[in-house]
Amino acid sequence: QVQLVESGGGLVQAGGSLRLSCAASGRTFSNYAMGWYRQAPGKEREFVAAIRWSDGRWSDGWTYYADSVKGRFTISRDNAKNTAYLQMNSLKPEDTAVYYCAAVPYGTWPPTRYDYWGQGTQVTVSS
Repeated sequence: QVQLVESGGGLVQAGGSLRLSCAASGRTFSNYAMGWYRQAPGKEREFVAAIRWSDGRWSDGWTYYADSVKGRFTISRDNAKNTAYLQMNSLKPEDTAVYYCAAVPYGTWPPTRYDYWGQGTQVTVSS
């Protein structure tokens, strides 16, 4: 089992920035691909970003983004701290959503599913 806890959400004005954190516990963090998803009111959950697991290969640190956030959001991980991050810049009102962290053991890249999910953190962007 992997437990995931998100933090860092809040209220920000359009054009501002936030950094979300996802603290993981329970298994070897570096063995997991990490992802961020979001769900806006009345909409389905959608993919935001993913970062590959770390196994010492040249593909370590590979990332993958939804088109809607490319160039504005950056996903990263700190394996020593068992934490994944989502740096969000140039935020727009349409980025308002509950943001979820997710994890899946190494395997397919990019992942097609995730096994573990956090409880979510609210991000609200005012215009």
